[in-house]
Parts: sequence; structure tokens; C-alpha cells
Amino acid sequence: MKRLNQIIAILFVGLAFNSSAQQEAHFTQYFDNTLFVNPAYAGSRGMLNATAIHREQWVGVSGRPRSTTFNLHSPLSYESIGVGITAVNDVIGPINQTMIYGDFSYTLNFKNSNGKLAFGIKGGINIINSRTSELVTTQTSDPSLLAAARNQVLPNFGAGVYYHTPKWFVGVSTPKFLEGSYDKTGSAREKRHYFLIGGGVLNIAQKWKLRPTTQLKFTEGAPMSIDLSAAFIYREKLWLGVMNRWADSFGAFIQYQVTPQFKAGFAYDQTITKLAGYNKGSYEAMLSYDFVFKKKGLRSPRYF
Repeated sequence: MKRLNQIIAILFVGLAFNSSAQQEAHFTQYFDNTLFVNPAYAGSRGMLNATAIHREQWVGVSGRPRSTTFNLHSPLSYESIGVGITAVNDVIGPINQTMIYGDFSYTLNFKNSNGKLAFGIKGGINIINSRTSELVTTQTSDPSLLAAARNQVLPNFGAGVYYHTPKWFVGVSTPKFLEGSYDKTGSAREKRHYFLIGGGVLNIAQKWKLRPTTQLKFTEGAPMSIDLSAAFIYREKLWLGVMNRWADSFGAFIQYQVTPQFKAGFAYDQTITKLAGYNKGSYEAMLSYDFVFKKKGLRSPRYF
């Protein structure tokens, strides 16, 4: 097992830094991490919202990926403008990335429609720390591994468009335009990712609703990532859902609206790749809170 863990740790380095790999963290509850993917989402909930997700991937494997995301966003008094902040800490083997971004959106309202069209931009930094020198390799000074990096800062910016109504939404974005280099040679770089998100909510019975969502992720040199999920909502309180990441994993999640403002969730997924026999699955915990400062309170339940 120790030898296997060393091999997997070295594989993580390749996955994190090779130009043909996807670098953005995956979340089973991706629909609660929209702001990091698309800055045009900022302020769309109509109130100040704080959401955090922590993910433990491939439990049982040493050096497994661990990801934590936090976002805070709100419309301003002039409600067409939304602002927010997003942060992600992503640990993969000896690589630790911390991304901190500010988000800004401007929303257009239409007289004859309840739909809203928002445009957003984001800007921030990615702080890289690596301990690749601690890996045990069979080749001295293996050139495929990066030299150790300490607090290396890579600035970046992104943009997105988000259209939503009370019943459905769609958005396109790229959270990172720049492809900064992780090392001096330029062989290991950040890759630009493109996201397409969409979903809606349907009444299927007197006390039940169905909320399907999808997220497609594209990047050069890697297969397209397709996430599909469906949540069954009972009496606006209990959310029971299933998800599938095409050709990668499947899982389930449960979320509960503890109060009109506070929601908690838990998710589990299992890979269907060759790593399935070496781990106990992946787990996520989610907390979300809406801060209501106006006397009119919450306008309606929020589905996205």
C-alpha cells in the first residue's frame, strides 16, 4: 500500500500540473459553488449569502485530494450591481493551491419578462505551495516533477454571463483567462477552463418539486467533463438528489432547509475508474446561510 500511495501521489502531481489535465476542483454539490465558476452569479439570490463546501476525495488513499470552497455575495442597494468574494483551497498530494477572487456583476432587467441577464467579472490570485522534493522517486532529479514552490503568486481574472428566471437558468463563463506558469521552464501551466451551466425547477406533485441541473467543463487537452444532477424537493424542506459525472463517478446528496435562511447538506460519490478498488468514496459537507436585513424577509424559496 505504501508503494501504491507513492505512485498515486506522483500521479497527483501530473494531474495537477500537466498541460493535458483539468485543474479545477470537482464538487458533487457543484450547484452550490456557482459563484466561483461564474462571477455573473454575484447578487442573484437577492440577499447576502454565505456558502461553504468541504470535500474529502478518495478516502483511504494517502495524499488524496481535499478541497474547501467559500463564497460570500450580495446585491448592493442599487440592486442591479452584485459583489462577492470566492475562495478555494485545493490540496492534491504535495501540491497546495489557495485561490482568492473578488466578483462583480451587473444585471439587466426586462419590462415584459421576469428574466434577468447578468454580466460578471472576477479577479484575484492563485497561491501555489508544493513539496515535490518529499516524494520518493525511482529516478534522481526526475525532470517530470516541479521544483518546490513556496507562496508563488499567480494573478488571474475571468468573466461570465448568467440568465435566470424564477424557474430556470443558464450561464457561460471562464473563471481564469490567463495561463500562468507554475515553474521557470513554462512546461507546467494553468489551463483555461470554460463552463456551461443550466437547470430549472418543475412542479411534479402537490408537495414535490424536481430541480435538474447540469455543468459542462471544457479545457484544451482533456476530455469534456459532464455533471448531471436531479434533486427531489419535499415541501421546500428536504432535498434528495442523485448525480453522475460522465464516465467518472456517481453519487447522491441530501440537503435540509433547517430554517428559511439556513440549509445544510451532505454528499457521497464513488468513482467508476480503476481507482474504485483503492478508496472508500468521496464525501462532502455543505452549509449555506442567507442574511436577511429587510423587514419584508425572504421573498421566496431559492432553488439556485
